[in-house]
Amino acid sequence: MVPIRTTAADRREQLRKEYWPAEPAWPGSKTKGWYPSPRTLPLTLGLLASKELSGNQDPSRVYVELLSRHMDGGLIEMTHEDDHAYAAGYWGPRALRTWTERMEILEKGGFIKTKAKGNRRYGYVLLVHPAVAVQKLKDQNRLPEGWWDAYRARQIEVKETTYDDVVRAKPAKAAKLNIAKFKKTRAS
Repeated sequence: MVPIRTTAADRREQLRKEYWPAEPAWPGSKTKGWYPSPRTLPLTLGLLASKELSGNQDPSRVYVELLSRHMDGGLIEMTHEDDHAYAAGYWGPRALRTWTERMEILEKGGFIKTKAKGNRRYGYVLLVHPAVAVQKLKDQNRLPEGWWDAYRARQIEVKETTYDDVVRAKPAKAAKLNIAKFKKTRAS
């Protein structure tokens, strides 16, 4: 896929060449190992770190580590929990315990859902759409003062998917699947 060149992209390229001609720049999605994230991610990480949501146990590094393992479909097949803890920046004798506490905060906050796999408590993790998790926290009056307004302003600015967009998309997909299933059943 060839990236679409816009006037803004051309301007940024010209500025980069002007000010940093010899520096290798991070090209984002054109690089292997890259993952997309919502443009509201910094606000979401701030929310996760807030005392209102997590007290003194900031789970934002665990959330970023999970996002970085996401390939598609919102599902992460977990590896060894110690590896996840280390990748999130926790090492030493309390690493796994600290990581587990942060995973629990993410789950209670509605940002992830988990399933065990054998003896592992975290075999699979579902990343809940951030707009859905945030809306539920808003409905529960768990957001810090002023945070919602900043979040919504950024969502509007970057035309990010909203809670209403996610909710509206669900029935359309379900209806499409049911029609396909109905046609298949009738053809049999």
